[in-house]
Amino acid sequence: MSAALPRLNRSVLDTIRRERAGVVDVPADELLDLPELAVQFGTGALLRGFVDDFIHRANQKGLFAGRIVAVASTGSVRDRALNEQDGLYTLVVEGIERGQRVQERRVISSLSRAISAVDEWPAVLALAKTPELQYVFSNTTEVGIVADTESGKDDAPPKSFPAKLTRFLYERGKTFNYDAARGLTVIPCELIENNGAKLRDIVNSIAARWQLGDEFTKWLDAAVPFCNTLVDRIVPGSPRAENAKALAELLGYEDTMLTSCEPYCLFAIEGDASLAKKLTWAKVDDGIVIAPDIAPYRKRKVHLLNGAHSLLTCAALPLGCETVLDAISQPSIHRFVRGAMMDEIAPMVEAEGAEEFAEAVLDRFQNPFIRHALIDITLQATMKMKVRVVPIAQKYIERTGIVPQSLAFGFAAYLLFMQGRYQASRREQGLSVPADDQAEKLKSLWGDVANDASLPVGEVVWAICQDTALWGIDLTTLPGFCEAVADHLWRMRTQGMSAALEHHLASSQTSSSRN
Repeated sequence: MSAALPRLNRSVLDTIRRERAGVVDVPADELLDLPELAVQFGTGALLRGFVDDFIHRANQKGLFAGRIVAVASTGSVRDRALNEQDGLYTLVVEGIERGQRVQERRVISSLSRAISAVDEWPAVLALAKTPELQYVFSNTTEVGIVADTESGKDDAPPKSFPAKLTRFLYERGKTFNYDAARGLTVIPCELIENNGAKLRDIVNSIAARWQLGDEFTKWLDAAVPFCNTLVDRIVPGSPRAENAKALAELLGYEDTMLTSCEPYCLFAIEGDASLAKKLTWAKVDDGIVIAPDIAPYRKRKVHLLNGAHSLLTCAALPLGCETVLDAISQPSIHRFVRGAMMDEIAPMVEAEGAEEFAEAVLDRFQNPFIRHALIDITLQATMKMKVRVVPIAQKYIERTGIVPQSLAFGFAAYLLFMQGRYQASRREQGLSVPADDQAEKLKSLWGDVANDASLPVGEVVWAICQDTALWGIDLTTLPGFCEAVADHLWRMRTQGMSAALEHHLASSQTSSSRN
């Protein structure tokens, strides 16, 4: 970006209003000093393009009157960047909605500041004592809500997000003598089923291990609801360097936290009428739904949108694709993903409008304004495969007695990716590799086979599939699944991904014509 441009912060807002009217929406001054009413654990793109956007717009419309303190739990430099910009950043919303092009730019003012849990844990605990605080939001990826048997109450900070939250809530409850009026509504955005209930159970287990007392646990039950939620919006994060430079020139300022997202959003929150009354900010967008049961929304999203992401990513990376748009623009990948969604996933989802949702997903994948990097989707790829794809494959086989070949192909592509050669190549180029907690385990299960394409892969597939710690079930008990995966994987290794994909598509077409 141009060195001559000023950095986004409060001091340049008047200039932006005056010189860039019609280019970017700038918040009114009174929104910049609203009280801190919420805390969010996480500073990543998803929260910036989702919760923070909702709260910002709710403040603008008078539906809410508060800001959020962001807690950076992983020692990210984002906390410093946000503070240098007075909590401000630009959200660029681009895409196609109902056939119309949408292009919006707005400076988000809902974040007041950011705190590093690693470096400023006392400040995080001090925040818990803020009387007006109402909400806790979080997004710590699918592996963030996990049991913690190691962290101690006096760790600074505790290791896991649930342990940090437990200590935070304990500090608050103790400060206010467990007054029910000082309870907080916890709204996690991690993409796991029953995320609120699971987080609550883990917090309770940590509280018991730390011996925090009955008074605290009673206060949790009475005054701290944990909401199950579903999040759906593609938020790739920062634009590519060349796009960021052009945007900076258009906007008239530099913004190291500039975030892009699509227009579509769904925030399904499980709760009753009393919760809906409490969440006044939820009225800001029709995409925010408060319902007694969000399971149907979750099934559609997790399996059709996120499942399709996981399926296409590992198949498209070996073909030289870098983004979801690159991938879905390849005719073979498009046919593969569409077939998986329509023929194998949608019939198993059992949610109203599954096929229509699948069509909408394909449109969203083709959004020309969004650069959703495939490599980013490989973050915790194993957990994602377990949550998004494996349950559908299991249900398909149990109900039909037939192997879902597209899901088996996608699983084989994932196994090929997890042998680690693609990641090693990125590291050699000095590029980052998203984390996967199971990467070393998968690499060890591959053993020497990973380096010799002539070796048979059946034993590797069998060893990985029967590992119940990875999948929650023994996949070798699904008739024909492992054999199909091994066949696809052998062809990928010996003939290449392109040839393997064409063979799969031809076989699927032949099978369909016979049926």
